[in-house]
Amino acid sequence: MTIHDYHQVMSAVGIAELKAKLSQHLRTVRQGHTVTVMDRDQPIANIVPHQPDESFRVRKPAPDAPALHDIPLPEPLDLDIDIVDLLLAERQIDR
Repeated sequence: MTIHDYHQVMSAVGIAELKAKLSQHLRTVRQGHTVTVMDRDQPIANIVPHQPDESFRVRKPAPDAPALHDIPLPEPLDLDIDIVDLLLAERQIDR
């Protein structure tokens, strides 16, 4: 579905279509348009063009920083709880 306005075009897409045609929808956003993501005819998100500003910067690692694969992993925690049960309980909270 596409809604035409005097100044812009807003496209509404379902989640499945967005997943299937992500590159196409991102090209639409690069052209300055907004894409509204719908979940069962209810808008849940807008994908909008990026507005350059100083608050968003991609930093490069320091020249002397170790590579990620050279950083040792921490020791496993000794817990008396099943982490899978904890994860499943947390996911049930949002339902």
